Amino acid sequence: MTARMTPANAARSTVVMLIDSYMPEYDVSERHHTRVAASREATYAALWTADLANASMARMLLALRALPGALGHGVSGVRTLWERGAKPITLATILERGFRVLAELPPTELVIGVEGQFWRATGNLCTPPVTEFRSQPPAPGTARGVWNFHLRALADGTTELTTETRVQCADAGVRRRFLPYWYAIRPASGMIRHALLREIRRSAEKAV
Repeated sequence: MTARMTPANAARSTVVMLIDSYMPEYDVSERHHTRVAASREATYAALWTADLANASMARMLLALRALPGALGHGVSGVRTLWERGAKPITLATILERGFRVLAELPPTELVIGVEGQFWRATGNLCTPPVTEFRSQPPAPGTARGVWNFHLRALADGTTELTTETRVQCADAGVRRRFLPYWYAIRPASGMIRHALLREIRRSAEKAV
């Protein structure tokens, strides 16, 4: 889904989210949701403990996305990728690979962000400090992504868990490079996010 949002459009949203403070305007976005038979508190805790490696398809897709960068480092890169594949893949793992927590409001919302040249094999990540996500545009030649998890308590005691990804390109040149990459990886990216939501749901409901 391609979206050219403006602050005015964002203001019309019925739900005010932290992600809007960090990226009210964006070039593309993707949103997924699930219903969890657990409280917001249990679901929020599961954000940090759910292991994406339990989903074999997601593990394989993540490995494929990382393979070009690993090959660029020769045998040692492939060995590192292999070793990573044997470890849990949690939100903490994702943060170790270049993402940064931008805002956290337990048990309602978590926002993380990253900046770089995602269409390149290595990603060339250059994620800025949190304050720059709100005060400065993406650096020239890069794209900036934000990713949130929003939790809404429902009347029957369950939780609606939504995750949204937004990406903003620094300029038209970056947009020309990024958009073909986005549409190529979007199906796999969606599968990974669906798998993550399933694992969070499974972990939260197991803890009840």
